[in-house]
Order: sequence, then structure tokens, then C-alpha cells
Amino acid sequence: MKILVAKFTLEANEHVPMKCDMNNVALSLGKDAIAHMQLGDLFDDPDIELIPVLCADAACSGVMTKPCFTYLEDTILNKIKENLKDLDGIYLHLHGASFVEEIGSGEHHLLREIRKIVGPYLPIAVACDPHGNLTKEYVENCSIIRSYREAPHTDIPETINFVCKQLINMIRNGKSIKPTYTKLSMILGGEQSVSADEPIYSFNNYLNEIEKDERIMSISWHVGYLRHDCPEAGCGIVCVPSDMKYYDYAKEMCEKAANEIFSRRHEFHYTGYTLPPDKAIEEAISFDDKPVFITDSGDNVTSGAMGANTFVLHQFLNIENLQKRVLIAAINDPKTCQELYKQEIGSKLHIELGMGIDKLTTKANIDVTIKYKGQQEGTFMYGEHGNYGPLVTVEVEGKPIDIVITDNNHSFVEKHQIDACGVDWDDYDIIIVKQGYIHPEEKAKGKLCIMSLTDGATPQDTRLIDFKLIMRPMYPIDNI
Repeated sequence: MKILVAKFTLEANEHVPMKCDMNNVALSLGKDAIAHMQLGDLFDDPDIELIPVLCADAACSGVMTKPCFTYLEDTILNKIKENLKDLDGIYLHLHGASFVEEIGSGEHHLLREIRKIVGPYLPIAVACDPHGNLTKEYVENCSIIRSYREAPHTDIPETINFVCKQLINMIRNGKSIKPTYTKLSMILGGEQSVSADEPIYSFNNYLNEIEKDERIMSISWHVGYLRHDCPEAGCGIVCVPSDMKYYDYAKEMCEKAANEIFSRRHEFHYTGYTLPPDKAIEEAISFDDKPVFITDSGDNVTSGAMGANTFVLHQFLNIENLQKRVLIAAINDPKTCQELYKQEIGSKLHIELGMGIDKLTTKANIDVTIKYKGQQEGTFMYGEHGNYGPLVTVEVEGKPIDIVITDNNHSFVEKHQIDACGVDWDDYDIIIVKQGYIHPEEKAKGKLCIMSLTDGATPQDTRLIDFKLIMRPMYPIDNI
């Protein structure tokens, strides 16, 4: 049994000026790619031979350039052509929220091109992020497509294992399967669909019960992605029959699940504790325990923002007699990061921190001391390992504020990533991170976690986004 495997992930936010090119992609090829795909030991069976192509992790960025995507897609397609006579199946780990110049969805284009090569029946299995967009054509180009249940995505390895196991079973049992799909008139941000909150918590349990039915191979909820305007944006349900004789039943269950979640649309809400920016700062400063985590939700790098906004930094710089120790992790400013990285630890300098692109990235004129220089670390939850770019930690003169400065928009969502900044998070009263919902390790550590409803490329109020291309009516943009 020969199975081709590849991974391509990108959350593309069209509201940032940066483009996603090869420099923004963590790329590994051939056997080296397997280490980054979280496949576990499922394919260790001696009768299974893997044909690894690539792992292209572009994380969260801007719209991908066409040449970049074309290179990645051609690498996959060419490998399929080389091995077509021997292939028994294909496994793809995709995000679902990519967007490519002149093309649109990269995932949808890739599946369309693969089907042109392999025809309609070769088993293709896709594990994906729930924050990705679907269409009927895309879903039906897969034999199974299944999203992670959890948000934050703590169940990625389990989802991959589930999908790959179903792929192996389809191949061994000689089955051709086509999923069913129902699109909802509803569009949500990730911060309104956290799996520990209602209605998602009970809805996931509802889906788990449906999957116990032997007629159903898989059923999954796809929140969608709203950081680029496109016709496919919106929520959806995918239900996969265990056999095509159960297709009509799977379609019925798909529609039933869609009706169930749509009937609860008014229950969706921001996760955790949310406040306007000024109130968030006041609350954090007045809180008696530590640490307090503040997420700068308008500059959420896990949803494609640049992580370059200095707005929250200016909030703290403007506080007279600030008594709380503050860490900001991080501010993306490539020029300043590169200049500071050349200096010695302990150097005292005057810097203009900020890209100065707009009012949210206004430069901060500050005197600083370099405390530490190091390398960013990957997010283990997402299977990331290795070096993710330089960082410099500086201390602001005359203020109890430390700032981590980077040359990219990678996230700091796990303790080891804060440790890599050369600091101890126990030393701080307030820690600002560029996220929307707070991730698990920081949520567990924080005595108080506040989502600050800041402006930026990732606004939390869906109604403020100027959509032109989406299906209408669409809740909550329209009153339905």
C-alpha cells in the first residue's frame, strides 16, 4: 500500500500589507517533512509505504503570492504524477484558510488539480483546521475531510490519527466514499467559537454521538475563516458515510446537525473576559494578583495579523508612575530587530520602535537596554519545532516595561516560547500577547485573562468587516 502525504497550511489575512512568499514558509521536503506532520506511528505497518512530498507551514500571514503557491502546488502535483501508477491513496494536512493572488483558495485549487490527475475515485483524506472555508466541490473532491474538534486546537494529533486510520480502512476495504456538505447562513470568528464554551461544547458532544452510528464515518463542524472576503466564507457541516449505501442518511444527519447549530446562533459570544482597550488596562493594573494576561485581539497573529501594532505599548508608556511590571511579547519590527541584534547585551540605545505604517503601528521613541538576544521557538501544539526567527528583549528606561522585538509575526502562546525570550513569566504582573482567545498554557497560568477589543487587522466584531462577496443573508451581519 503506497500513500502520498503532504502538508500545506496558511491562514491568509487580506487586511495586512504584507504578502506571504517563500521567505514566510517553513518548508521541508521528502523524508524531512514527516517530522513536522504529527503522523505518529499509524503508518509504521510494514505493508504501508509513505511517499512524503513536503511540509509547507506558512502559519498566519498575508495573501500568498502566486509564484510561491505555484511552486508548492507543482511540487505536490509532480510527485503524484511520478507515482500515479503505484498510488493507493493520498493524505493531506491542509488549513482551509489560504488565499492566493489571482487564484483564491489554495486548498480548493490544489484538490481540483489533483482530481484532474487521479480521477474521481482514488481515496483522498484531508485533516484540517475548523477555521477554514469549504465549498461543495472542495468537499466532494475529498473522500474524507475532518476538522479538529477543539479550539484552541489541542486535538490535532488525534484528528490526524482518525483521518489516516479511515484512509487506510478505505484502501484495504476497496471503498470509494463521497462526503456530504451543508453550508450555513452564519459567519463567525474563532474567538466566538471556542470549544470549551457553549454552544460549541455541547454541539461537539452531539457530533461525537452521531459518529458512534456505524453508518457514519465522520461528522465535523467547520467554523470558516473571515479574514478575507470570498464567496466560500461561512460555517458548514461535513458528514461522511461509512459506505455509499448510507449516503442519503449521512446527508440527512448533515442537514440535521446544521439546523441544530444554526438554531443556537444567538448563543455565540466572545470567549472569556472582554473589555474595551482602556478598561482592559485599568482592570489589569488594579488587579491584586499576577500574572494578568492581556490579548491584543485586533493584532492577533494567530489569525494573520502582523503583530506590529504598538497601540498597547503606547497605552502603558502613557501611564505615569506605572508600578506593575509589564512584558509585551511581541512587537514585529524587522528593521529595529535586525539593528538591535547586532548590538551587545547590556547596550543602551535610543530606538524608534514600530513600522509606522498607520496609526496603530505609530513609532515609539524610547531609550532601552538590551537584556537578551535569542531565537523564537515553534508552537508545539501545531507540530512546530526549530528556529522561527530572531528576537531581542529590551528593557525600557524609566519604565517597568520589557518588550520582545521580532522580525516576523510568529506567536508566543506557550511557556517555552516566553522562556526563549530570556525572561521568567513569574517576574511580571502583566503580560501582553498578540492573540484573540488565550491559549491553554497561558490561560492556566493567568490569574486573570482579558481579551482587549483593540482595533487592527483582526477585529472581533464581525459586523464591522466590509464583506462584498459572501453569501447573503448571513448571521450576524444580517438580522436572521
